[in-house]
Amino acid sequence: MSRIVSAARRLSAGLFAFVSLYPLDPSTAFAQQSASPDLLPPVEVASPKPPAGAVQSPPSRPRSRQQREARQPAPPVVATSAAPSLASPLVISPTGVATPAGQVAISVTVVTEKDIQTQQYRTVPDVLNTVPGLNVVQTGGPGGQSSVFMRGTNSNHTKVFVDGIDVGDPSTANGAFDFAHLLTADIQQLEVLRGPQSGLYGSDAIGGVISIMTRKGEGPPRATASIETGSFNTFNQTAGLSGAQDNFNYALSVAHFHAGDVPVTPLQLLPPGRKANGNNYDNMTYSTKLGLDIDENWSVNSVVRYTDATLLFTGDGGFPSVPNATQSRHGVHQLFNRDEAVWSVLDGRIKSYFAVNYANLRSDDIGPADLVSTITTGERIKYDWHSVVALARGNNLVFGAEQQTERIDTTGFAAENGNKASFIELQSEFAKRFFLVANVRNDHNDQFGEHATYRVAPALIVPVTETKLKASYGTGFKAPTLSELYQNFPDFGFFGNPNLKPEQSEGYDFGFEQPLFDNRIRFGSTYFHNSITDLITTNATFTSYANVNLATTEGTESFVWAQITERFGIRADYTFTRAVDAGTGLQLLRRPKEKWSATATWKPIDPLTLSATVLHVSDWRDVTRDGSVSGITAPGYTLVNLRGDYALNDQVKLFARVDNLFNTHYQNPTGFLAPGLGVFGGIRMASFGVR
Repeated sequence: MSRIVSAARRLSAGLFAFVSLYPLDPSTAFAQQSASPDLLPPVEVASPKPPAGAVQSPPSRPRSRQQREARQPAPPVVATSAAPSLASPLVISPTGVATPAGQVAISVTVVTEKDIQTQQYRTVPDVLNTVPGLNVVQTGGPGGQSSVFMRGTNSNHTKVFVDGIDVGDPSTANGAFDFAHLLTADIQQLEVLRGPQSGLYGSDAIGGVISIMTRKGEGPPRATASIETGSFNTFNQTAGLSGAQDNFNYALSVAHFHAGDVPVTPLQLLPPGRKANGNNYDNMTYSTKLGLDIDENWSVNSVVRYTDATLLFTGDGGFPSVPNATQSRHGVHQLFNRDEAVWSVLDGRIKSYFAVNYANLRSDDIGPADLVSTITTGERIKYDWHSVVALARGNNLVFGAEQQTERIDTTGFAAENGNKASFIELQSEFAKRFFLVANVRNDHNDQFGEHATYRVAPALIVPVTETKLKASYGTGFKAPTLSELYQNFPDFGFFGNPNLKPEQSEGYDFGFEQPLFDNRIRFGSTYFHNSITDLITTNATFTSYANVNLATTEGTESFVWAQITERFGIRADYTFTRAVDAGTGLQLLRRPKEKWSATATWKPIDPLTLSATVLHVSDWRDVTRDGSVSGITAPGYTLVNLRGDYALNDQVKLFARVDNLFNTHYQNPTGFLAPGLGVFGGIRMASFGVR
C-alpha cells in the first residue's frame, strides 16, 4: 500500500510540476486537430490510415475492382474551429493490429510523416530526442553511436522494428541497435511503445518497442526530391517515386546525408599541441517497398532497405610518426528484407500473414594508421506467421509463431543461437467504453530453455467527463547475447561469461488522460515502475560480465497538448525517472532524472509554418570517455531549435532550421562534444501536393 501511495504522490507531483510550465487560459477559443495526446500539433490532420505493413482488423473484403475503388480512403480533412477533426491515429505496436490510439491503454507516442516534415528531422535520433520517457545518447554528431534508454532501462531493452523487421544487432556486445544510421526520408509513421512488451514481442522488449513504418505507394505516380545544405559542411539530398496502379503499389526512395567537420573531442582531452579535428560522416540509404494483390484472397509484399555509411573519426591519440596517425574509420553496411504473403478468407474476417525476415549488419573498423582492422557481421533470419480473427465488432483474436536464428562472425570468433516462440492475444471492447488487451507468449531459447511472458492492459473511458483511465502490467526477459557469453578480448583483459543467466523483469504503469473543450485540450500523467532481476552488467573488476541482483526504475510521464487557435498549437512533456541499482542505491548511468520539452507551431499565413522547440535534460551519472572513472556527475543542458517552411505553390516548398540556437556547449555522453549552433536550409519538390 505504501508503494501505491508513493506512486500516486509522484504522479500528482509530476503533473503539478509539468502544468506549472504551461499556464493556459481555458477561455481561449481553440481548434482541435487530433484526439491523440502523443501527436505533435500539426496544422492539418488527415483521415487516419494504417501505416504500410500494418495488420488491420479484418474488414469485409470487396470482391471487385469497382468495390475496391469505392472503398478508397476519403481525402484529407482540414481541421477548422467550425468543424474540428477528432481523428485518432491508428497505431500498430500496442496490439499488433491497427487500433485507434484513443482505445489503447499502453503509453504510445506517434510521430507522423507530417511531424517529421514540419520539425525537419533528418535522422531517427533527432525524432526520438523529444519523445517522453526516452534518453538519447549519441557519441558526438551525426553518425556517432546512438543509444536509447527507455524508462530507465538499458539501451538493449528496447526492441526495434523497421517495416516489421527486427533490426537489433547480434554483432554488438549487448545486442542493442545503433539508431545513428536510420534516415527519415521515407518514414511514414514512427511509434514508441513504452513499458514491458515481451508478451507480444519476446526477448529484448523489457523497456518497450520502437516501430518504424516506411511510406507505401498509393494513388497516381508521385515523384519527390529535396536538397539541403548548411553548417558543418552538411549536404543532404533525397528522391522518391511512389504510387499505385490497379492491384500493384510501389515506393522507391534514395537518400544521401553528409556532414563534415563536426568537432567531437573536448579541448581539455586533446594532447598538448594537437588541434581539434572534426568528424566526417556519409550515409547512402536505398529502400524499396512493393505490394501486389494477386486475387481476392492472396497478396504479397516485399521490403528491401540497404544503408552504406562511413564515419571518419580524426581523434586525439594514435601514432604521430606515421600517416593516418589519428584517423579511424567506422564503416556500416545494413541490409534489411521482409517478404510477406497475406491470405484472407471469410470476407476478410480471418487474415493470415506468412513472412521471411532477414537482417545483416556488418561493420568495418580500421584503427589509426591502418594498423588495426576488424570486420564484424551480425545476421538474423526469422520466419513468422500470425493470424487475426475478427470475433465480433471490436473483438479480435491474434495468434502466431516464429522461429529465428542469430549469428555473429568476427575476427577469431563465430557463434549462433536460435529461438522458437508462439503467442496468443485477445483484444476486447465493451460498449465503446472499456478496452482490454491480454496476451501470453512462450519462448524456447536454444541455450536457456523455456520462458513465458504476458501482458494485461485495460483502459476505461469515463462517461460524461470522457476521462481515460489506463493501466498495464507485463513481464519480460532478455537472453544474454552471444558476445556477452563467449566473445573474449584478451588484449584488453576482458572475457565473455558463459555462466550468465537471462534477465527477468516485471513492470506496471497506471495513469489518466483528460480531454477538455471538445478535445481541443488534452493533458494527462502516467506513473511507471519496472523491476529487473539478474541485470547483466560489467563486473567490479571490469574483466567480464556479471548478473546483479536487482535494478528498479520508476517515474512519471506528464503532458499537455492544446490547439490554442486554428493557427497556433503547443505540446509539452515532462518526464521524471529514478533508475537505481537496488544493491548499491546508486543511480544507473546515463539516466537523467528530469527531462522536459515544449514545441509550439504557428501558421501566421497559409503558406508559412513556424515552429520552436525547447528541450531540457537534467544532470546524470556517467563515466569518463576512457572508462577510467565512473560515477561522475555530467551537467545537464537546455537547447532551443527553430523551424520554418514556406510553400511557394503546391509543388515547391522552401525550408530552414536553426539547431542549438544559443550555441550551448554540452557533452552527451561525457567526453563527446555535441554539435553547436547550426543553420540549414533547402528546397523540397513534388510532382503534386508537396508535403
